[in-house]
Amino acid sequence: MRLADLQVYLDQFLGIGAETADSPEALNGLQVANRGAVTTVAAAVDVCEATIRMAAEENADCLLVHHGLFWGGLRPLVGPAYRRVAALVEHDIAVYAAHLPLDRHPQIGNNAVLAKMLGIRTEGEFGTYHGAPIGIWGELDIARDDLTSAIAAALRVTPRLLPFGPERVRRVGVITGAGGSMIQQAAAAGLDTLVTGEGQHWTYFDAEELGLNVYYAGHYATETVGIKALGEHVATKFDLPWVFLDHPTGL
Repeated sequence: MRLADLQVYLDQFLGIGAETADSPEALNGLQVANRGAVTTVAAAVDVCEATIRMAAEENADCLLVHHGLFWGGLRPLVGPAYRRVAALVEHDIAVYAAHLPLDRHPQIGNNAVLAKMLGIRTEGEFGTYHGAPIGIWGELDIARDDLTSAIAAALRVTPRLLPFGPERVRRVGVITGAGGSMIQQAAAAGLDTLVTGEGQHWTYFDAEELGLNVYYAGHYATETVGIKALGEHVATKFDLPWVFLDHPTGL
C-alpha cells in the first residue's frame, strides 16, 4: 500500500493533528518518509539503532513506534542521531510515532489494552498531561496479591508494589509509562490503586501518605501492549504482514 494512505488513516484513527495535546518533542505522526510504499510493518516501543536494525532484518519498510526520534530536542545529526537517520534512509524505512494519542486511544491504547488484560471495567478518565486526560480508571474487585499476580502474568514482569492502600482493590487507575507523578491525581479521583510503569523516589511518600496501592510494572513493559495492538490493527486492516520488535530496557 502507499505510505501516504497509511499516514492519512493513522492520523485520523489516532486523532493526530495540530490540536493534539502532547509534549512538543513527541512530534506525533510521520517522522520519516520512505520511497512511498509499505509492504511490511514493524512495531516497537522505541525507535533506536537496535530496533531499526531489527526492522531492516525483517525487511520492514514502516516502523510504528510509541517513542519517536526527537525526545532529546534539537541536536546535530552526529553520533547515534546520525546513525539512526542514515540507517532508516539506507533501508528505506519510514517511521510513524504516536505518544499520548496511543496512550489514550479507547480501543488500542496502552491504558485501555492493559486495563482489559487485567479485567478492569473502565468507567472514566483521570489525570492530565499537557492539558489532556492521561489515565483511565475502572472497577475491579480483587485481592491485592491477586492483582500482583495478574500484572505479572499479563506483562511477564515482577511488578514492584507500594502496598499503602486496601488489601481488597476496588477502584483502579491505569497510566502506562512514567505515571508515578499522577498519584496525587489518582487519590483526588477517589481511587485506591494505581497501575503504572515507573515513578521518582519521592512518589513512595505520596503513595504512603495518601493511602494508595501503587504498582510499578516497568515503563517499557507497560507500553508494549498498545504498540502491539496498533501493529495488529494495521496489519488486519490493510492485510499486511507485521512483527513486534522487542528491545526491553528493564526500566
